[in-house]
Amino acid sequence: MKIGGAAVPRTATTRFWLPGTQRILRPSPPGYLWPFQSILAVQAIDSYIKTNEARFIDELLGLLRIPSVSADPKYKADVARCAEAVKQRMVEAGLEKVEVCPTAGHPIVYGERIVDPTRPTVLVYGHYDVQPPDPLDLWHSGPFDPVIKDGMIYARGSADDKGQFYMHVKAIEAMMKNGGLPCNVKVMIEGEEEVGSDNLGVFVKANKDRLKADVVLISDTAMIANDVPSINTGLRGLSYVEVEVTGPNRDLHSGVYGGAVANPINALCEMIASLHDKDRRITVPGFYEAVKELTRAERDALAEAPFNEAEYKKDLAINEVRGEKGYTSEERSSIRPTLDVNGIWGGYIGEGAKTVLPSKAFAKISMRLVPDQKSDAITELFKDHFERIAPPGIQVVVRPHHGGEAAVTPIDSPAYQAASKAMEETFGKKPIPTRGGGSIPIVALFEAELGLKTVLFGFGLDSDNIHSPNEKYGVFNYMQGIRTIPRFFHHYAASGR
Repeated sequence: MKIGGAAVPRTATTRFWLPGTQRILRPSPPGYLWPFQSILAVQAIDSYIKTNEARFIDELLGLLRIPSVSADPKYKADVARCAEAVKQRMVEAGLEKVEVCPTAGHPIVYGERIVDPTRPTVLVYGHYDVQPPDPLDLWHSGPFDPVIKDGMIYARGSADDKGQFYMHVKAIEAMMKNGGLPCNVKVMIEGEEEVGSDNLGVFVKANKDRLKADVVLISDTAMIANDVPSINTGLRGLSYVEVEVTGPNRDLHSGVYGGAVANPINALCEMIASLHDKDRRITVPGFYEAVKELTRAERDALAEAPFNEAEYKKDLAINEVRGEKGYTSEERSSIRPTLDVNGIWGGYIGEGAKTVLPSKAFAKISMRLVPDQKSDAITELFKDHFERIAPPGIQVVVRPHHGGEAAVTPIDSPAYQAASKAMEETFGKKPIPTRGGGSIPIVALFEAELGLKTVLFGFGLDSDNIHSPNEKYGVFNYMQGIRTIPRFFHHYAASGR
């Protein structure tokens, strides 16, 4: 290797400057050959990314045009088509042993590149399936007809998670085209994250040797802001259920029977309303039993992340925030458990009027959980309580849907430090560790089955409208992720893990 025309030996004590940094990198581990640690090599990667930016964006738009909705059986063929497209892009990026692995549900796409078994191995996870696009009338452009407006890519799946997992594919390509990978990589992109990842657990348990690695890297989370980089260090767990409330054996005329027979919709609303007390605490007995209160110091540390409540309310067009008494908005949406109705229906909802007293009413309810709360246990607590509070004349069925456990990741690990350094170099400031409010159940699965911790290396924003109409992902965020990921690989390899 040469720097400035002078030969530099590749040894365990060689040190190099990286552009944009104020420090010399650590010595490389024994036997490690730095394929892109020089200034020229790093610049080559950045130059390659810049030169190919239009193509990288166009390829992402192609993936976004595929309606890979895992929840709706009518999209099954599209989900399979998306898996094949992901496979092709992974092959083109330079990965080997790439295959579409069938499951009892939607397939998993897997590929790897083992450059040296003695070097550390990164397992990259993402998902190519997306949420249903409904309600369609609220989109200002087609959910599967991506458009770029004001620097934002609008399409279902742009931020969650096609835009974010595809950053890794393009980063791998950029490294492969400019000196190669500094450590091994395995990439697993699934098609069922939005419906609970049930078959991923089966796949992981059956492929433990294949998936051996040193750390998991996931980009499926958000930063505080484009000028305030952050890394999530924790996620909430999830219990998701559907409830069915039945009254009379058929729909009834509301004039003939109204006031004399229990109305399932009225009963369901009353039951749901009783699930919170006046302080917005959840009333399910035993719900908080495993919840550990954070110390004042821990809460103060979380509060260091910038948050403007006025801007928060303005963005959401609300005049007041609401939640559990005694906690801030940031705490309510990250370190506290919640219970929310995600959908409710019953009776006549078509055009015009129909005076009907319905036979049934339904609701979908999710509970976000914090560390030490177990999803199966919470589901049983909810089921027992909801059945118990049913008024006379009403029958209740609670159907568990899916769930997962909360997870906390360390900030003193070599992998987290590598991610922090990488973001500091591309964003110009050190990222803030934060706790996320969402759930990625497979993080706990990876730790339980593979013994691996995860780095949540997300580049989205909370304002990206994931799971909502007009989902979007910034072109800046997409390209910044592609630029940052190679630096993570570099720093992680340099750490000797």
